[in-house]
Amino acid sequence: MISPALLRDEPELVKQNLARRGCDLDSERFAALDKQLREARMQEEQLRQERNAASDAIGKLFKEGKREEAEKQKAAAAALGDKISAAHAEVEQAQQAFNDFMLVLPNLLHDEVPAGTSADDNRLIREVGTPPQFDFELRDHVALGELHGMLDFATAAQMAQARFAVMRGAGARLHRALAQFMLDMHVREHGYQETWVPYLVNTAALTNTGQLPKFGTDDEFFSMRKDDLHLIPTSEVSLANLAADRVFTAKELPLRVASHSPCFRREAGSYGQDTRGMLRQHQFDKVELVQVVAPDKSEEAHQELLGHAEAVMQKLELPYRVVELCAGDTGAAANRTFDIEVWLPGQQCYREISSVSNDTDYQARRMRARCKGADGNTLVHILNGSGVAVGRAWIAVLENGQQADGSIDLPKALQPYFDDRAAIPAP
Repeated sequence: MISPALLRDEPELVKQNLARRGCDLDSERFAALDKQLREARMQEEQLRQERNAASDAIGKLFKEGKREEAEKQKAAAAALGDKISAAHAEVEQAQQAFNDFMLVLPNLLHDEVPAGTSADDNRLIREVGTPPQFDFELRDHVALGELHGMLDFATAAQMAQARFAVMRGAGARLHRALAQFMLDMHVREHGYQETWVPYLVNTAALTNTGQLPKFGTDDEFFSMRKDDLHLIPTSEVSLANLAADRVFTAKELPLRVASHSPCFRREAGSYGQDTRGMLRQHQFDKVELVQVVAPDKSEEAHQELLGHAEAVMQKLELPYRVVELCAGDTGAAANRTFDIEVWLPGQQCYREISSVSNDTDYQARRMRARCKGADGNTLVHILNGSGVAVGRAWIAVLENGQQADGSIDLPKALQPYFDDRAAIPAP
């Protein structure tokens, strides 16, 4: 969540910043909730002080042998206990109302985030590589998957439902190779600690990272409410929560962790290119990168994280571009986000394959993640990025590497995972 102190001291600054996202801050509602909470706390504290003073006076009377008077005051002091319990209940109620208000507010945007309301307004930063030209009839990844017997959507739908897939043979091997290559690269070359994490997390973990409450709904998650567990939409949730309730020393930062995991989402949409094939599945794999850093290293870490994700694209020899998301397209938890979009010949367009965000102290405040500093403890900054989405990389390798005879050229980085073969042969 954003800083209540900043909202209290500079409400107009916060209001103007959130307005860039199209979020209308009800500053009067905040002021009323803040006042209610502070007054409830003061009332409880005052009653506790009265009880402490009464206890001291009673103890003094007993020492002085004034037992009868002490017993009278003891009975009167007991009534304070009931008042304190009632006051504490009021504090909890006021705190819940305050939290409910604060938790749905998005993060403040970086000053350089471009204005805009949708992906059409995102800012192009750079293009790397040239989309390939083909002198034969293109196949998209679905046609290539069927040609090679790699993909089976019908069987997946029979055992689950639509938007699941079964991969076989070279397709399954390619998927595994991509995940292993990415994880190996980030651990060996970029200094991340390989981490295996829970794929089921509780409501608190999702709240810590800003997935909940998402404007009053959690419909995008697969949940088992009986157990208060949710399938992770991204391993960012599990990795970021490694920092929860911790106070890091200077030597422990930066914390760099990476994980390969399945991800589970109730993806929206029911037609068009997004629902054909593997592009938007309920279950997909991703290699996720998370950094926890001191606040003064935040922007440097953001660029570093982006570079680590770009390095994957370069070694996979895939054409891509980097865009900065506009205000209206930036996720609620993010202060600033860069997307990497890969060229997909089957769609003749660039599609997102990685999103790299600096969430500043937004998540850290929720999960009480701090670091020691010269002036006391301060909130850390938490950053995340896909390094990268395995399924979309799978699509891109197939479509960009396809040849006229149906074979698929493999980038050099993946050839060691295929017994040093340069291509998946034609069927």
